[in-house]
Amino acid sequence: MKSFDVTVIGSGPGGYVAAIRCAQLGLKTGLIEKYSTLGGTCLNVGCIPSKALLDSSHHYEDAVKHFETHGIEIPGEVKVNLEKMIARKDAVVSQTTGGIDFLMKKNKIEVFHGLGSFKDSEHITVTKEDGSIEEIASKNTIIATGSKPSTLPFIQIDKERIITSTEALKLKEIPKHLIVIGGGVIGLELGQVYKRLGAEVTVVEYMDRIIPTMDASLSKELTKVLKKSKFKINVSHKVKAVNRNADEISVLADDKKGNEVEIKGDYCLVSVGRRPFTEGLNLEAAGVKINDRGQVDVNDHLQTNVKNIYAIGDVVRGAMLAHKAEEEGTMAAEIIAGQKPHIDYNLIPGVVYTWPEVASVGQTEEQLKESGIKYKMGSFPMRALGRSRASMDIDGLIKVLADEKTDEILGVHMVGARAADMIAEAVVAMEFRASSEDVARMSHAHPTFTEAIKEACLAVENRALHS
Repeated sequence: MKSFDVTVIGSGPGGYVAAIRCAQLGLKTGLIEKYSTLGGTCLNVGCIPSKALLDSSHHYEDAVKHFETHGIEIPGEVKVNLEKMIARKDAVVSQTTGGIDFLMKKNKIEVFHGLGSFKDSEHITVTKEDGSIEEIASKNTIIATGSKPSTLPFIQIDKERIITSTEALKLKEIPKHLIVIGGGVIGLELGQVYKRLGAEVTVVEYMDRIIPTMDASLSKELTKVLKKSKFKINVSHKVKAVNRNADEISVLADDKKGNEVEIKGDYCLVSVGRRPFTEGLNLEAAGVKINDRGQVDVNDHLQTNVKNIYAIGDVVRGAMLAHKAEEEGTMAAEIIAGQKPHIDYNLIPGVVYTWPEVASVGQTEEQLKESGIKYKMGSFPMRALGRSRASMDIDGLIKVLADEKTDEILGVHMVGARAADMIAEAVVAMEFRASSEDVARMSHAHPTFTEAIKEACLAVENRALHS
């Protein structure tokens, strides 16, 4: 029987990073992955493939709508080859997952492909695809099994016309009318992919705004931008039935006044969130507890109620984000090795990869008001920025929230080109507890998108220079 200092179950961003960090710290490490490729949801059917399709569809939209303005003339009609677009996405996924294989070999991590299941708190069985079973011993285990798409109890996902994000990444045709249930990150990103390619897109959201967990000003701005591109957005709508008749999908919902609304399309993407994935782990045998939300219960050290078993990422509480899982993977590895790492969850950014992109870190205005924290606010419109006008990316804004007395930055929220990259500046500033004045006094290269962060910080004291 093979034995390890640490065994990681699940090879997504949290799992493979945890394994690498364990190996770097001199721990003999094993990694168990249920599927034939490493990388988990993020690399195979999540972050990476969705961004590949977003980039491809963005190129197409630019060619159709914007090239002529730039003085670029294309003879003939610009056409979409969806099969080739999907193939490029698959190639990106293959390259990326192959890179994880390389990292496992480089760090001398032994990989087991099969379903990992606890026999007890120190022994795990791996059931392989051919049915054979291998048992391994492990002093410590990190559960990193991630999440799966959620649905509503009355919706039957058929993976053909009523689909999740997994199927949306490999459609054989561009939908005529894609109905998206859920106005969160996944639904809006994939909705924009197919909207660019020619589909009619209708979003149905239960809450009173899209991206409801982010600052309300971002929801308002993104709604305005999406409606300009002919997105149909129905908020405060409670879906109560999804029916399929041959190639037609009918979604029934009640609006905020209680009136029944019927929306018909040929595809329905169900993107109402994700749920922790613990099936097959046999947690009971190890004595590991889960909470009423199906999450593995952990303490502040990511330790379960069983002292040698840890859990990270989507399978535990907190935001379901790949970069959050990576930080937790590193933290768990370092705790097992006797170190004392720390994560400031307030400084984990959230991003929506639509165009313009949406990014946020720290507290929202709504949270500050609810907590009774007195603050001041500065905002700056992207259309006032020279770099934005040069690239024709004038939609969006940057908003900075700072403590009324100390001027410490409490939250930064942005909609705009490259917001996903720009948010890192805000994270760095907040990590070092910078004031808005600190950032306002920093020299930013001109012309750049990040000048808008400086201007928003200047605006906190009503002294923006370009608006």
